[in-house]
Amino acid sequence: MKTNRPLTVAALLLSLSMAAMEMTVVSTAMPTVVGDLGGIHLYSWVFTGYLLTSTVTVPLYGKLADLYGRKPVLLAGIAIFLVGSMASGLAPSIGALIAFRALQGLGAGAMQPTTLTIVGDIYNLEERSRMQGIFGAVWGVAGLIGPLLGGVIVHYLSWRWVFFINLPAGVAAAALLLVALHEQVEHRRHSLDLGGAGLLMFGLVALLIGTHAGMASAIGLPVAAVLLALFFAVERRAKEPVVPLELFRTRVMAVSTLCGALVGAGMIAMVTYVPLYVQGVLGGTPTEAGSAITPMVIGWPISSAIAGRILPRVGFRPLVRGGLAFSALSAAALALFLKPGASVHVPQVASALFGVGLGFANTALLIAVQTSVEWRQRGVATASTMFARTIGGTLAVGALGGILTAMLLGGGSVPLEAADQLLGPAHGAGLDPSVLRALAASLQSGLSLVFWIISGIAAAAAVSSLLFPHVPTATQPSQSATVGEPAQMTAVPPEA
Repeated sequence: MKTNRPLTVAALLLSLSMAAMEMTVVSTAMPTVVGDLGGIHLYSWVFTGYLLTSTVTVPLYGKLADLYGRKPVLLAGIAIFLVGSMASGLAPSIGALIAFRALQGLGAGAMQPTTLTIVGDIYNLEERSRMQGIFGAVWGVAGLIGPLLGGVIVHYLSWRWVFFINLPAGVAAAALLLVALHEQVEHRRHSLDLGGAGLLMFGLVALLIGTHAGMASAIGLPVAAVLLALFFAVERRAKEPVVPLELFRTRVMAVSTLCGALVGAGMIAMVTYVPLYVQGVLGGTPTEAGSAITPMVIGWPISSAIAGRILPRVGFRPLVRGGLAFSALSAAALALFLKPGASVHVPQVASALFGVGLGFANTALLIAVQTSVEWRQRGVATASTMFARTIGGTLAVGALGGILTAMLLGGGSVPLEAADQLLGPAHGAGLDPSVLRALAASLQSGLSLVFWIISGIAAAAAVSSLLFPHVPTATQPSQSATVGEPAQMTAVPPEA
């Protein structure tokens, strides 16, 4: 049977938008969650728990999609994601919420890369550049509309509905996939690299724990170094490695991975901490906090769609370099002009321009990776790109959260309960004025440092893009009717 492309695309868009939105939708809900459940010292872990599991499982899911087909992997991911969403909405404590967010991430780890891999399967290169532009725009819109949607839901309903809204969309996506997507997978004996997958997962968990300040760093970072060193040793000898290291010997993969990690770090950190500044320092409502990031929804999809259309004419390199340079300038402007008493228009303008740059760069990076590998490696190559983006974001949010918490609590002089109240609906109205002033000053100075670090991350991405190679877009057409035997347009190999 042939794949019904329109219905398949509808299912993929639903899947991708859910996974992307859940990375950010809680950002404007979290101050209210902390006011309800407490746990300011665990603030960043609600984000990190989701990003952690969605990150460390991406390479494994990418490999499974190459071995057993995209459809069963995506359906399994949607099912796990929906269970985690329901449980998160019912969480009775901050600890339970973190655990259920981690379960959500286990599903999202399959959803994000597999959807984009399927797009690479069912469209040839010329079509793919347009479609990946659309999917890049949807990914950006979904992720960036999350803060505004979260603010609206918290204002009119409850923070718990931030998670419940996934259920109808997830069920619809799974139903469409079942009837529309048909693929032919080469049946052969496989040797799944479970040892490598385990070392990678535990190594990254230790690394992410190590990014938090205090004793966690002293324990987590050395353990991570040992486990990741063992991972690379195992992958060199594995018959079917979970992450084929030879992929990264090409410059296009190596530079795309580095840029993706830095882009993810800057974007997710900005989406996480700008709403906190608006609510905690500027005294805005959850809806106003969401509106500070929402303009990315305008900049990202417009530039992503434009990139998909002009890419065959201008090539990959100008879009990558120009886009990341533009984002770096926008991040610097945010750090420079977002001060106490500033208008909410400052983060709105900066986030819009930041999104414009990322829309151009991300579309080009993804398509460059997909056109540089064969079908049998496209799943793991796409997953590696998504993996780099999410691991960068996860590490950044965790590390910046540790810095912010240390500055906010002032070495133990400020009680946790007082910090929780500052982010509650009353913005600390019942606190002693001296404690309130100390908290507000610490939060402002801590977030100011966070924004300058984000600016540095964006600048590093722009500098790294100078290493991106020339990737010719000349193609040789070849047609195929079914997924799994796709004769995509084959790109000329990029320069080494």
